[in-house]
Amino acid sequence: MAVQKKQAVASSEIASEAAPEAAIEIRGLEKTYKGGKQALKGIDLTIPRGSIFGLLGPNGAGKSTTINILAGLVRKTAGTARIWGFDIDEHPRNAKASIGIVPQEVYFDAFFTPREMLEFQAGYYNIPAAQRRSDEILEILSLSDKANVYSRTLSGGMKRRLLVGKAMVHSPPILVLDEPTAGVDVELRQQLWQYVRELHKSGVTIVLTTHYLEEAEELCDRIAIINQGELVTCDTTPNLLKQLDEKLLILRPTVPLMEIPPSFADLNASLNQEGELLIHFSPSTVNIGQILERVHREKIGISDLSTQESDLEDIFLQLTRARDEE
Repeated sequence: MAVQKKQAVASSEIASEAAPEAAIEIRGLEKTYKGGKQALKGIDLTIPRGSIFGLLGPNGAGKSTTINILAGLVRKTAGTARIWGFDIDEHPRNAKASIGIVPQEVYFDAFFTPREMLEFQAGYYNIPAAQRRSDEILEILSLSDKANVYSRTLSGGMKRRLLVGKAMVHSPPILVLDEPTAGVDVELRQQLWQYVRELHKSGVTIVLTTHYLEEAEELCDRIAIINQGELVTCDTTPNLLKQLDEKLLILRPTVPLMEIPPSFADLNASLNQEGELLIHFSPSTVNIGQILERVHREKIGISDLSTQESDLEDIFLQLTRARDEE
């Protein structure tokens, strides 16, 4: 997806000196639906201005409810939420004007063209015709050649890009992407990742909900994990990755092993189908040198070895599992 020189989708207002430190600030946010289901249980969350912020959690965790409250589609039960410094109750119009929501569901009227959709969306925000940027946005999204075709003829990837364009017609300083790459192929996912990075460079604060942990690890500088309506953790991505003190050492012997050596009984060791020795260990208590000394004492010849770091998926599963067990 080529991003032209006009790539700065955000208006100059984004760089205003009066911009708040927190793009979004949530305190004690609760939501209980009819029937008693409590979707949010007092969430506190601060999303820094200028960040790419990941909001993760399993299905039903409360991510969509949080986003819908910020978008004005769901009424909160308790708590406060401020978007770009504007309280969503006291200044709802300013709050809504400060955020663009890209929904997960792809839905368009089949007989509207991309240009018409952007024009209509701009009209919803009372943007005068002379100040609308429909053609500029279409160019940025590489959709200029599709400006006047019916939306039903667009590919799935084009429709997702058009959703981003609709969310950006009013040049909001905050863009929320709800599962933006769900169901798309690898190539399109990479294109969307690149566009998110370009938006971020232009000054837009990005909030990303995703089920793809690889996506959050690749893009986000801060991540919050929600489970069962509660905030499990919120930290920088590097700090989250440091939480797991575990590595995997893979040893490929010159002769495939048939069983685990007895001297490895105190280690978390296993064999795979190729006869390789897999050892999970904590670097803070055991170093690779000590493990290799044991291998030498067992007279096991090694043709290759490699290590794997724990990733965000490990943290996600560990934290959500711990909360489920409470």
